[in-house]
Amino acid sequence: MTDPDVSRLLEILPVYAKQGRPALIPVLQKAQEIYGYVSQPAAAAISRALRVPLAEVYGVIEFYSLLYSQPVGKTLIHVCNDPACAVAGADGVFKRMTKTLEFHLDQDSPTREITVERAPCLGLCEHAPALLIQSPHHVIDGAYEDLVSGTSSRHRTKIGGTVSILTANCGKGHPASLEEYQQNGGYLAIQKALQVQPEAVIQEVKTSGLVGRGGAAFPTGIKWEGCAREPEYPHYLVCNADEAEPGTFKDRVIMEDDPHRILEGILIAAYAIGAEKGYMYIRGEYVYPYQVMKTALDEARKAHLIGEHILGTDFSFELELRRGAGAYICGEETALFESIEGKRGFPRVKPPFPTRKGLFGKPTVINNVETLCNIPVIIQHGAAAYRQMGTEKSPGTKLFCLSGDINQPGLYEIPFGMTLREMIFQLAGGIRNQGTFQSALVGGAAGAFASANQLDAPLSFEGLRSFNLPLGSGVITVFDDSRSMPDILLRLAHFFKEESCGKCYPCQMGTQRQLEIMERMAENRLLPGDTERLSDLAATMTDASLCGLGQTASSAISSAMRLFPHLFKIMEG
Repeated sequence: MTDPDVSRLLEILPVYAKQGRPALIPVLQKAQEIYGYVSQPAAAAISRALRVPLAEVYGVIEFYSLLYSQPVGKTLIHVCNDPACAVAGADGVFKRMTKTLEFHLDQDSPTREITVERAPCLGLCEHAPALLIQSPHHVIDGAYEDLVSGTSSRHRTKIGGTVSILTANCGKGHPASLEEYQQNGGYLAIQKALQVQPEAVIQEVKTSGLVGRGGAAFPTGIKWEGCAREPEYPHYLVCNADEAEPGTFKDRVIMEDDPHRILEGILIAAYAIGAEKGYMYIRGEYVYPYQVMKTALDEARKAHLIGEHILGTDFSFELELRRGAGAYICGEETALFESIEGKRGFPRVKPPFPTRKGLFGKPTVINNVETLCNIPVIIQHGAAAYRQMGTEKSPGTKLFCLSGDINQPGLYEIPFGMTLREMIFQLAGGIRNQGTFQSALVGGAAGAFASANQLDAPLSFEGLRSFNLPLGSGVITVFDDSRSMPDILLRLAHFFKEESCGKCYPCQMGTQRQLEIMERMAENRLLPGDTERLSDLAATMTDASLCGLGQTASSAISSAMRLFPHLFKIMEG
């Protein structure tokens, strides 16, 4: 007799069972949509259908923060507590909501209606403080003040800058449809690419000087060339849309406003490397962007831009959308592969690199959303025209996410080379409430703090490097002199401790010890030698951690130690 607890799940399991283990996270998400959490009978049914050991099913559930093995409220309210939301009052929002809703929050009751929990960055930094509300019938996100007043801030992101190339279709209040995208020259680049050999496409991208926009800045054309030359097939193309760095929201805006630009970039990349199958991995908190991309993908498929014999050529390509399940580490390329394969998001040891052994052990190119959005521009207008923008060593334009204590938070597109001062005080309108600039976190949580003495740093790879600052993914979070630097550092330390996957000991233990020292600092009770311990931890994590998370987990705190030594001396003295 069928267990009624899983009868609805059993109806859909045969579809997922055909895929085997790679379908594990999608089917867990489906079970949670049906029941609110993954019950023991549901987990057992999934284990049998996919032939994945039950212990490993639970290992996956426990790894991802958006999967639940115990009952939670019918409505889940996630309150962001990253630095940008913190300075906008997120702690007060959380306290107010839990106090107001406390009669719903009996942790011993399996029938409670509402669960409120703190969450890492929701990618809504320009609308801080931000909430994500999930219920059985809908998911909404946005600024706290707008949500409680019944309005939506989703499409009021300020789009600024000195150029409008990647953001040409953004800020119009709705996603650009296929028809709108084509009216503005959309999909002409893939037509042009299909008229030449893949090698010519790769060469054009190499000539353009485009490097990855996700933070690593690896030359895009060289990555493509390495994969294209691999004799083993199939080749895979993966779009990394698991944007979760605190302060970062650029990929979210493009997904919401201009989804077909991303799809066209994906198509050109797939053609260049010889891939017939690809995946777009979208962070789990980005429910609305996922829906927009799904609609755009359906439009493209109906127009025969995805599928067999695209535009009447021999090129065929299929794209599958995947939702993450709440793990910052899955922004790391090999951890993302593990997640698509139905596993916990543990980074792999490199080499071998993904271009040789990536997704499912096959040659793979993985690029982030912004990187792929540059591709149609390069192919349509040519590498020479692309290099006319920016600087010699940093050609093209860059998207910057500005948030914090500024008058006009939003997404800004500029050619590389503008100074940090011009960005903050001219484009973004300066410090909010006529405050005084204290610092800016440049490059995200894994970046570094810039002091007032570094405001004239050019916003380019080489320009920021000369000021000991990283470009990262293009995050600038500004703090005025009323903000507590120890509190900001504590939040960053807590973020990395929570997001460390625990696979390698230097990161697992290093982020924990770093957090403990920052907790003592925030409480004005640093121990003798704590600053030396922080320096030792930073060196160890940077040198010995397996992936970029551990290698950069101390970057912002180390920069604060250099720029604001008086804070540490006062605390210890």
